[in-house]
Amino acid sequence: MADAYETFHVGINVFVVRDGMVLLGKRKNAYGAGTWGLPGGHLEVGEAMRDAAARELMEETGLRAKSFEFSNVVNDGNRSDGRHRLQIGFIVHGVEGEPVVREPDKCEEWKWFSMSALPQELFPPHIVQIENFLRGAPFADA
Repeated sequence: MADAYETFHVGINVFVVRDGMVLLGKRKNAYGAGTWGLPGGHLEVGEAMRDAAARELMEETGLRAKSFEFSNVVNDGNRSDGRHRLQIGFIVHGVEGEPVVREPDKCEEWKWFSMSALPQELFPPHIVQIENFLRGAPFADA
């Protein structure tokens, strides 16, 4: 019998926006390789969500932000890989500098995209979160 309280992961994703452009990274060597996704990763046990957003942003891009504002949450339970995740998005404020690839085994490049011309090949778990961000919607059951 399955545990009534099965665990699932919490994804923390970051919207870095500058001059109408959003930062996306091209994934490699993992689920969604070749697609473009937000900086982010998993919330660690005992970690505050804003701390996770700051950690993931620094680990992946080398960027620091002055503050993090909640954007939206997506209940991502219908994934093709059978995994269930909560995807929590934060908007960063006060970022300076340019991103660098700090995890070359996981990301090919960071690139700025116009929010009105996003790439077709978006990372599947981030699609609804990005759509919510663009519409200003705080929640979705995907």
